[in-house]
Amino acid sequence: MKSDAVTKGTQQAPHRSLFNALGMTKEELDRPLVGIVSSYNEIVPGHMNLDKIVEAVKLGVAMAGGTPIVFPAIAVCDGIAMGHIGMKYSLVTRDLIADSTEAMATAHQFDALVMVPNCDKNVPGLLMAAARINVPTVFVSGGPMLAGHVKGQKRSLSSMFEAVGAHAAGTIDDAELEEFECKVCPTCGSCSGMYTANSMNCLTEVLGMGLKGNGTIPAVYSERIRLAKHAGMQVMELWRKNIRPRDIMTPDAILNALTVDMALGCSTNSMLHLPAIAHEIGMDFEIDFANGISEKTPNLCHLAPAGPTYMEDLNEAGGVYAVMNELNKLGLLHTDCMTVTGKTVGENIKGCVNKNPEVIRPVENPYSKTGGLAVLKGNLAPDGSVVKRSAVVEKMMVHEGPARVFECEEDAIDAIKGGKIVPGDVVVIRYEGPKGGPGMREMLNPTSAIAGMGLGDSVALITDGRFSGASRGASIGHVSPEAAVGGPIALVEEGDIIRINIPEMKLELAVSDEVLAERKSKWQPREPKVTTGYLARYAAMVTSGNRGAVLEIPR
Repeated sequence: MKSDAVTKGTQQAPHRSLFNALGMTKEELDRPLVGIVSSYNEIVPGHMNLDKIVEAVKLGVAMAGGTPIVFPAIAVCDGIAMGHIGMKYSLVTRDLIADSTEAMATAHQFDALVMVPNCDKNVPGLLMAAARINVPTVFVSGGPMLAGHVKGQKRSLSSMFEAVGAHAAGTIDDAELEEFECKVCPTCGSCSGMYTANSMNCLTEVLGMGLKGNGTIPAVYSERIRLAKHAGMQVMELWRKNIRPRDIMTPDAILNALTVDMALGCSTNSMLHLPAIAHEIGMDFEIDFANGISEKTPNLCHLAPAGPTYMEDLNEAGGVYAVMNELNKLGLLHTDCMTVTGKTVGENIKGCVNKNPEVIRPVENPYSKTGGLAVLKGNLAPDGSVVKRSAVVEKMMVHEGPARVFECEEDAIDAIKGGKIVPGDVVVIRYEGPKGGPGMREMLNPTSAIAGMGLGDSVALITDGRFSGASRGASIGHVSPEAAVGGPIALVEEGDIIRINIPEMKLELAVSDEVLAERKSKWQPREPKVTTGYLARYAAMVTSGNRGAVLEIPR
């Protein structure tokens, strides 16, 4: 056992004395030591129930012959961090989580791990750590929130942000806004639409790192507790068979995840996280993969914010495995990939039927024949940009309009709410990328303000930052290269015509190469917004959005 390095032999007597100080018995030290990475905290709604999940995992591990030992991982609530300096600290935690988990697991020589994440950066950060540490590992998330109900309709967090825009436009009053505030987030769990947290938890199932239902069983269901116990039991089975994360998270598994991403209509943030996870297994992930996969993958789900269905509906319809089984009818998945069940993808999804064709469209009747995400390129985004096309209304699939240029998110929000943005405009928010932000803030406030003010079918938004999974509309993010390194988005001037053509995967600035070259010759890098602390170190090491904003040592 790996843990023999800290539990066996004369030289390890000092180590055992410290285990004795923890109250551990010889019997416990003779068993495999299983680290349980708990993301429990009291500030993130998706994490407030993780103490119960962790206790269930501990019981499962002990029942199956292991010694469970809990240590923590941090997590930021993107909703609470949204719209202020706190959002600069969201994406950057992905690497803090991966690094700190790697440090804890390696320093203490755990034989196996159970990861207990739930929200946004927490899930990909722990997947990255799992690939690095490469001991038998199972994921079990805290589960999604149930949808809220306002005036007889299901609602979620994206409805709340859009209600703020509607309030600014005068279409709802204070009392109606307060009703949304009190009802849209009714339970613990990751917010109830196909936002980033739920996208990544569903894709964890697809990658083979979580058991069936990991992405969809609601947080408040007792079934989630049973799932956690089984995850604890199953990690011991993986330990006995020596099945490790890199046996499971292969390049084919990454492509499976991207394929199911297209069918589910996942958050654009998956196009940051899948490349970062791929990077940890040594896979060169080009975001252009997305277009090739999208062209042959039908979009089968319109979960909020793209449509009126929620995670609880997907769960009742058969969950992620039912979606995968639909896709397998077209031969779109690599079914021989190993998973934490000890079985292959093909064995796992066999017989998992679609129980509700209104929630999961059959492949014969998709929402569209192409997938939920698209990568757009052109002279405005030579290295690519990302749009959730399943959440774009038909009339905005092709759009041309004048650029309204803003140097930060706050200025754009002021202009939108102040009535200064009109139908046809293309809002450009720059210097919000991984380096320029720093931290690549999500832009849920401006996209929600646009939607809430009734401009969602007439105004586009383009940024080198990123969007929340709760964003909808013609919202194009991850524009690369970013403004901070002199990318073309830094050269856009007020009134320039921008052409968006999502079906043709194009994002163009209607300015000649000669004019752009002249503008570039006059461009000067900006002073960093942050010069001390973690954000400054992050900005120095982070790569562009098209590479997943992974960290590299400057050469």
